[in-house]
Amino acid sequence: MSSETVASSPPHGDDSGQSRPSALRSPRARLILLLVALALIGGGVLWFIRFETFGKYQESTNDAYIQADSITVAPKVSGYVDRVFVDENQDVKAGQPLVQIDPRDYRAQAAQSVAQIDVAKANAAGVVAQIAEQRAAVAQAEADLSAANANAAFAAREVERYRPLAASGAETRERLSELQNQATQARARAAAARATLTSAQKRIATLQTQVRQAEAQGEAARAQLSAASTNVEATILRAAVDGRIGDRSVRQGQFVQAASRLMTLVPKASLYVEANFKETQLGLMRVGQSVTIAVDALPGIELPGRVASIAPGTGAQFSVLPPQNATGNFTKIVQRIPVRIAVSAGPETRKLLVPGMSVEVSVDTRSARNAAAQIRREQERHNARIDR
Repeated sequence: MSSETVASSPPHGDDSGQSRPSALRSPRARLILLLVALALIGGGVLWFIRFETFGKYQESTNDAYIQADSITVAPKVSGYVDRVFVDENQDVKAGQPLVQIDPRDYRAQAAQSVAQIDVAKANAAGVVAQIAEQRAAVAQAEADLSAANANAAFAAREVERYRPLAASGAETRERLSELQNQATQARARAAAARATLTSAQKRIATLQTQVRQAEAQGEAARAQLSAASTNVEATILRAAVDGRIGDRSVRQGQFVQAASRLMTLVPKASLYVEANFKETQLGLMRVGQSVTIAVDALPGIELPGRVASIAPGTGAQFSVLPPQNATGNFTKIVQRIPVRIAVSAGPETRKLLVPGMSVEVSVDTRSARNAAAQIRREQERHNARIDR
């Protein structure tokens, strides 16, 4: 009996006969789980609301770079470089001298043009003086013609007066013949005087033509002087805009040809971002929409911007060798379209931005969220008109 008692008694310290309470039965645990579930549900609702109202209208790409309409500095005239006023990477102001080409040859051309102008003026003045002299000769020819006409008239009257006398025998026929000869000579002298007057008058017209010719030569010389003066001014190359010098290849004493590149001027104020978006991202993108710009060189800083313009074609269409998809096998590839984005940044920030930097942009397209419905309705109206 004692053995049964011992066998039936539980071992010391054994709690298997008692059940442990579940952790979920604790009010505190259930409260924590409820709060966690509510937080997850609330977070999901907030995420869904933000995505529907904001997130799905954000179009972003990292295929974007800072660009600038850089200016190639090239001379208009050829010559030896006399001076170089700027260094590599130097900031310059608009109108600041950059390079000077030896101007002596072009100054000599300008001086030669000035001399030609003076010669033309002197020729014109000499011809004007000849015209004054010729006018005096015309006056003398007119006087000679008047005298010759008077003599011819007198001789003709004498012939008429002696003709009846000679016929009646009161005068000899020899005297009448002599008077007729004198009348003939007087008419000849009058004709000669008239010809002299005509020649003198036409000489004035010829001299006036020479004056106009000299004046035309003067105008040509002045045009040459203007071109030569322009070349003299072109020997000094100046900065067109405020910017920074880059890729300077010119050196003092170097001979440069006209239109050869000497350096590049990168404008400060005209920096922009060129982002290459996929064609599937441009459905709601419009000019003027706000943009957020993240520059890789400025971590943690976001710059504001706006869509300035959208290219009229894909990048492939403007390449040197555009694709020809009508030949061979075809594989559809999503195309990218360049979008220019204006950057709004202060002077200190712009100092850190240089063309070629990588950026990531995000365009807010919410302003065009109703565009798809409008396009659909417009197309439906258009199709209805066609069906009619």
